[in-house]
Amino acid sequence: MRVYLESLGCRLNAAEVESLARQIVGSGHEVVDDPTGADTIVLNSCAVTAQASRRSRRRLHTLHRQSPDARIGVTGCWATEDVSRAEGVEGVQWVLANADKTQMAGAILGATPAAPAPWLPGRWGHTRAFLGVQEGCDHACTYCITRLLRGRARSRPLADAVQQVQHFVAQGAQEVILTGICLGSYGSDLDLGEEFPALVSAIMRDTDVPRLRLSSIELWDVTPKLLALWEDSRLCGQLHVPLQSGSDSVLKRMGRRGTVSALSALVRAARDIRPDLAITTDVITGFPGETRRDFDQTVSLVEDLRFARLHVFPYSERAGTAATRLPGMVPMGVRRARARQLRELGAWLARAYREQFVGQRLQVLWMGQGADGAWQGLTDTYLKVRARSERDLYNRITGATITSAAGEALVGDVVPCD
Repeated sequence: MRVYLESLGCRLNAAEVESLARQIVGSGHEVVDDPTGADTIVLNSCAVTAQASRRSRRRLHTLHRQSPDARIGVTGCWATEDVSRAEGVEGVQWVLANADKTQMAGAILGATPAAPAPWLPGRWGHTRAFLGVQEGCDHACTYCITRLLRGRARSRPLADAVQQVQHFVAQGAQEVILTGICLGSYGSDLDLGEEFPALVSAIMRDTDVPRLRLSSIELWDVTPKLLALWEDSRLCGQLHVPLQSGSDSVLKRMGRRGTVSALSALVRAARDIRPDLAITTDVITGFPGETRRDFDQTVSLVEDLRFARLHVFPYSERAGTAATRLPGMVPMGVRRARARQLRELGAWLARAYREQFVGQRLQVLWMGQGADGAWQGLTDTYLKVRARSERDLYNRITGATITSAAGEALVGDVVPCD
């Protein structure tokens, strides 16, 4: 059987698809890179915004057109949110909500899956290994549908997480990415004492992983103990902390526990430990009741904190969330205009962050070659680097001297002695 797997949205979805791929291959079947001609297709969908839901629905129709004879399974947040519409798409045979998505392999195979195949670099489309260690969310952000679709917070046992990282490293992984719906709340349902910092510490202590990267972490989960772990150079120099707004009044209506002053203090503390840390964030524009003054406060805070990258979203009404009942709905045109302004600012800040590394030597994980033959890789601060080399750099970490910044990437020369 030839199976095509695709993931939309968050990194946790990507980790889940990677795990499903290993189950399918371990059971003697083939995972293919192209849906055309596949016998079976699985889409792990997203519903974080109304646009993401529409994209999931459209992608499902497109996959059916590309491979009209394939059996299709759909899971993830959109499949959980809109079961009837997912079931109505031609070709769909299985619709599994988030709570049941672990049954997808059995549904496809018609039997209990065999032991999963080993993870190998690039086998599932990634040179970096994704590891989901946490699921669900117990917070009450008024705009968020994901927490409603994913359920309560649950954590992978610490020993199992460490063992998985050890497996990835044994198979050649140079970087492991820890993912979750609310990653920083890891361990809230376990008896770990220090919770998420205990997990990161255990991985750094008990594995030889060259790089460990953390996905998004809420402000209130970035404790001094967690920040101190960045003193270890193996912990990738990127900290993604969702801001959502630079106005305390908007944050309160969002149901966010953080404050502007707390975020500012966190950024200062993080940069005291590592000045070049790439601090990235998410921002929602046009939340109900957001005034021009509120938005201007957000712009000023973003400028002041010099984020390395911004993910900006116009507020999207999601049925069943408390925010839809708030007064002061902002016109969609205003939401989008504010999002454009912030994206322009974000692009300028990202360029300024990249350009500071011109002339420096950085460590780069090389992930493949582009159509022009240039090697492409990532720094631990999540900067893209391009370089030409006659050597096979695939899945290797080497030094590169940065010579220029071109577009959204840095250009460098591979250090010969590495």
